[in-house]
Amino acid sequence: QVQLRESGGGLLQAGGSLRLSCAVSQRTFSNYVVGWFRQSPGKEREFVAAIRASGGLTVYTDSVKGRFTISRDSAKTAVALQMNNLKPEDTAVYYCAAELLLGNLRDPTEYHYWGQGTQVTVSS
Repeated sequence: QVQLRESGGGLLQAGGSLRLSCAVSQRTFSNYVVGWFRQSPGKEREFVAAIRASGGLTVYTDSVKGRFTISRDSAKTAVALQMNNLKPEDTAVYYCAAELLLGNLRDPTEYHYWGQGTQVTVSS
């Protein structure tokens, strides 16, 4: 059983930065893909970014390219999402998810393990 816990959300003004962290309970999670998704009221859960924990693969949705960076914290079993130049449209609950084998890492239905989410609110 893999357990995930997000932290780092908050309220800030447009143009600011936040760093989200996803702590992963599985010590051998280097075999997993870890993804970040977000969901705002009335909308479907949206892919944001993903990383293969062993390295060598990072993927972003177009709207966050150049602003967000996903990385693995090599000292911990954690994956971070550094978010810069935040915009009001980035407001959402952010979730991390993990899966061992994936066909489409942008598809939330392919991830079995999920965290509880952390709220990010960006004011204009």
